[in-house]
Amino acid sequence: MKHLVLIIVAGLLNSCGVVGAPVAPETVGVTPTIERQKKQHEALDAKQRTSAESEEQDHDELLPPLRPVGTR
Repeated sequence: MKHLVLIIVAGLLNSCGVVGAPVAPETVGVTPTIERQKKQHEALDAKQRTSAESEEQDHDELLPPLRPVGTR
C-alpha cells in the first residue's frame, strides 16, 4: 500500500510541471509568427527580383534592324 501511494504521488508530482526551458512570451503567439513570415516573404521576393533582373540582362541580345526584306 505504501508503495502504491509513493507511485501515485511521484506520478502527480511529475505531471505538475512544465518540461523544458522557459520560453519568452515575445516569441510565442500570432504576432511573432506573422513577423517571421513577412521577413521570409520579403527575402524570397528580393531573391526572385534579383534572379529576374539577371535573366533580363542575359536576354539582352543584339537583334537585326526591323526593315522589310524582299518587298516591292
